[in-house]
Amino acid sequence: MRLAKRVSTLTPSSTLAITAKAKELKEQGHDVIGLGAGEPDFNTPQYIIDAAVRSMEEGHTKYTPSAGLPKLKEAIIGKFEQDQQITYKPAEILVGSGAKHVLYTLFQAILDEGDEVIIPTPYWVSYPEQVKLAGGSPVYIEGLESNEFKVTSEQLEQAITEKTKAFILNSPSNPTGSMYSEDELRKLGDVCVKHNVLIVSDEIYEKLVYGTATHTSIAQLSNELKEQTIVVNGVSKSHSMTGWRIGYAAGNAEVIKAMTNLASHSTSNPTTNAQYGTIAAYTEDDGSVETMRQAFEERLNGVFEKLVAIPGVSCVKPKGAFYLFPNVSEAVKLNGFADVDSWVEAILEEEKVALVPGSGFGAPDNVRLSYATSFDLLEEALTRIERFVRNHTK
Repeated sequence: MRLAKRVSTLTPSSTLAITAKAKELKEQGHDVIGLGAGEPDFNTPQYIIDAAVRSMEEGHTKYTPSAGLPKLKEAIIGKFEQDQQITYKPAEILVGSGAKHVLYTLFQAILDEGDEVIIPTPYWVSYPEQVKLAGGSPVYIEGLESNEFKVTSEQLEQAITEKTKAFILNSPSNPTGSMYSEDELRKLGDVCVKHNVLIVSDEIYEKLVYGTATHTSIAQLSNELKEQTIVVNGVSKSHSMTGWRIGYAAGNAEVIKAMTNLASHSTSNPTTNAQYGTIAAYTEDDGSVETMRQAFEERLNGVFEKLVAIPGVSCVKPKGAFYLFPNVSEAVKLNGFADVDSWVEAILEEEKVALVPGSGFGAPDNVRLSYATSFDLLEEALTRIERFVRNHTK
């Protein structure tokens, strides 16, 4: 069977690969600590589960409109008005089967063969693959570690060509946890408006911010930027609902209509009971979201110094999400390994700690550690990593 060219170009997910290896070792009876998780380790809040169950008991088990329940759109609109002071109309909202599906649908709707999408590195692993699947070409600009992995408006300006269709902005970032300030967002936005480049603002980690950091959506800075931006968000990370698969897009009604038409021929509609659960997530609050955020912040503050005390390891302290993205290139050299990927594999084999190599995120000197796991396991994992580094130092 000859497969389509579009799938032959795809790069396997490094996150899933390391997770599969860790699972294999666990099944063999090894004490494996997995730090590759891209999901909270908390269960979905009970009030959300109850709302979903109630919806099924009341008979809400049929198709819904392709772009989502009107009542859910109203709840999302209310969320934007409360959190960002932005007003959207129902025709400017699409609910999809997770933020990943929403992004996929967006790129399918806006990209033609050869269109360019500017992607800052480090990036979430699926951005370039989704762009390629839509016939587009990823164009990378490097977010320097010295600038907290963020790109500048000057870099963006230099990367834009007549083929540039969109610019992806992810704040807080996966994998780095970095966040853009309001001033930085304005400067990036001005460049996009000047060149009529669509801003794809992935804000899925919006609720998970720490210290004095505050999240700003680029769409809230001006009406002009709102018109230039498609905001992508969801409840997976904020409400620990990864398996429910509910995400959404907000922005230009013409783009949303095109995305809706595509969704109607792919998923028909997002899962009905999950939509009712999401309505509860955005219209009720039992404090669970804040409790989870505080737990992540405590873990971050509790293990950060232990991480950077490991020989050859440096790290920019994240301001959001639930990942650490340390530079381990010096540790790799100390241990005599050829690259980070082989170093990560050796740590998994010897110390049974699963890390995700940064090569999958466009940053081959780094690794990603998720602190969406218990504090005790995090401390033990870092103890094992430090032991590995010291034992293998030449």
